[in-house]
Amino acid sequence: MPDGLIVTKRIHFTNTNKGRRQIKLGTRPVRNTLPSGRVPRISRLMALAIKFDGLVRSDAVRDQGELAALGHVSRPRVTQIMNLLHLAPDIQAEILFLPRVTSGRDPVGDHDLRPIASEVEWGKQRRMWQKVQRDCCVFGRKTV
Repeated sequence: MPDGLIVTKRIHFTNTNKGRRQIKLGTRPVRNTLPSGRVPRISRLMALAIKFDGLVRSDAVRDQGELAALGHVSRPRVTQIMNLLHLAPDIQAEILFLPRVTSGRDPVGDHDLRPIASEVEWGKQRRMWQKVQRDCCVFGRKTV
């Protein structure tokens, strides 16, 4: 029988923000892996439109012309992006959370949404959006 007490614990080492190593109790946490694929371009453009709107509303930029100059794009392109804000809120949310694209081209492009955004009535927008969803492979109804 040993003279001393033996304690068995699982530990792991982590690095602090200053580069020092630190001992932590327990097993090393599993790192979250990024989901496969990429965020669709239209989802990124929708998020950009929301960000642009916030900048204009908060007076961080004067107008869309200044946004165009800062982003090194044309004024009409900024207008196209900002027009996504004319979509019904539920459509905007669906666009923001479209599934990731794992291969090939994006199934929904901004050219698909321009006619929908130009429609004033949200009910009609929703019907047009449903048609885009039916015709699009991202929603599992059509294969490429």
